[in-house]
Amino acid sequence: MPSESSLHCQVLVVGAGPAGGDLARRLAFQGVDVILVDRLTDLNRSAFSSAALPIASMQVFGLPAEVVGSRWRQWQLIGPGSATRSWASPQPLGVVLDFGALRRWQADQCLRWGGRVALGLQACCSHQEGERMVTLLRRADGTLLRVSSDWTVDASGQARALLGDPPPAQRPRDGLVRAAGLEWLLQVSLTCWERWADRLSFCLGSDWVPQGYGWIFPMQPGVLKLGVCRLVDPQRQQPPLGRLITELGRRLLPGEVFKVLDRHGGLVRSTIRRREPHQRGRLVGLGDAVSTANLLGGEGIRHALTSSAVLAPLLQEALAASGASTSAQQALQDYAPQLRRALGWRWSLSGRLARRTWLGLHEAKADGRLDQVLRGLDGCRAEDLSALLFGYRFERYGLRAMPYLLGWR
Repeated sequence: MPSESSLHCQVLVVGAGPAGGDLARRLAFQGVDVILVDRLTDLNRSAFSSAALPIASMQVFGLPAEVVGSRWRQWQLIGPGSATRSWASPQPLGVVLDFGALRRWQADQCLRWGGRVALGLQACCSHQEGERMVTLLRRADGTLLRVSSDWTVDASGQARALLGDPPPAQRPRDGLVRAAGLEWLLQVSLTCWERWADRLSFCLGSDWVPQGYGWIFPMQPGVLKLGVCRLVDPQRQQPPLGRLITELGRRLLPGEVFKVLDRHGGLVRSTIRRREPHQRGRLVGLGDAVSTANLLGGEGIRHALTSSAVLAPLLQEALAASGASTSAQQALQDYAPQLRRALGWRWSLSGRLARRTWLGLHEAKADGRLDQVLRGLDGCRAEDLSALLFGYRFERYGLRAMPYLLGWR
């Protein structure tokens, strides 16, 4: 039997992604005894995220310049087919984050304010003993670490390593929507990089990525992100992501001899209405573990940070009331409704639109419908497009969009 050691803390956060890292730094700043753990030994690894944010999010979430890979001020939509549309603003509209730098900064902030960080630990299980949680973590050498905490937070992403999937009776009626993605970090010539700098470029249409979309984003000079994402359709045979991203690179970067610096990918699972349980006793879900990834534009980081901002003060209140008779369930009873309000009423509408748009995008007829919708954006400003794609403000698109949004055409 593997040897076992033990630690004690007020809050254990399992998963040092954007949600878990942000929660750990917030709690540490407030003097909470927090331990942040992750299965990775290097937070630069498995850095799958397109990581595009609107410019206002930098201030909202208190992010420093050191986590920014580039800034952008243009939208470019390529497709369906050979059509290209672009919208530009004289001012920066957003940033593309360096995902690894973001995670390192969050972990460093946690350490700076007195928290603890432990890497290379795989979560095994967690259970409640009285008013404490006991979580078992496995090191690479097979030995076990036993952590006793007032609260444990599952920030392990769509895997829900500790929460697990809800039992059948508690599963949301709309089920899970799954998306698979693959991204390459490319080193290219400065001439090539300049063609894609200052803009977010998306490739739309079944001839680009069936049932999904592709993208190319600028990072530091000479570095680009190339990626593909598609919804998983068990009813249809889908081409391998590797083949799709290779073809995307060939079409977007003709004649360019590039070097692939990193390959990373992952699976995202999210529910449309977000009604899955967020808590089991003193075990709480955070970020993608409670479906904060929005699959319309593949956004995860901004909404994961939102979930942390909602949960942090509630956990502090629960810790402060630890001597009272309030149960663990009651202490955080406002978490799920507060998070729903923070994400907004447009959330489920954008999820339905994502499922309808991407799953249906596998034939010329669907390309035609999408092209018709995109034509309606021709008179928009770049700022309006940001409000639509980041704020899900579909009403700005007007009555022209409603038949499409509601599935009437």
